[in-house]
Amino acid sequence: MKETTSKIRFKARLLRPATPKGASWVFLILPKSASAKLPTRSMTTVEGTINEHPFQATLQPDGQKSHWLKVNRKMREGAGAEPGDIVPLEILPVGKEPEPRVPADLRKALAAEPKARALWSDITPVARRDWIHWITSAKKPETRARRIANACDMLASGKRRVCCFDRSGIYSKSLSAPKAAD
Repeated sequence: MKETTSKIRFKARLLRPATPKGASWVFLILPKSASAKLPTRSMTTVEGTINEHPFQATLQPDGQKSHWLKVNRKMREGAGAEPGDIVPLEILPVGKEPEPRVPADLRKALAAEPKARALWSDITPVARRDWIHWITSAKKPETRARRIANACDMLASGKRRVCCFDRSGIYSKSLSAPKAAD
């Protein structure tokens, strides 16, 4: 994994997502040249500026060897930008990945499994984020419940990472940027 020490500068267009209709957020897709300077093709947290407005956010892989950024209303308004605008960005990966938000159902399951909870506390924030993403990417409630049970079993048995989880979306096509509205 390479370490990025200088700011990555680029411009990108703010896009309105096709779904959900009326979303309060917009997104942008990083140019491949900017994304290539990041330490991973997977999710990575950055800090920087959008139109000189400071922010910290986690870039998502787009499954095309690049990344996309969800720009929430607060970021967009702070940047004084609207959908369709081309905005300048400066980003730099954070020194330490922040702790992910643990969904309530997973938190409850971990609380009931002391061995799983112990290993959960010992793994890195990136590993915890991968477990959470694997669980929350389930499309059906029963799949999500099964993944939570399996995660607790795997963690309790000492497994620190999700098996066969494509963190970049390149191979499984499980991750992608939103579709832009016309």
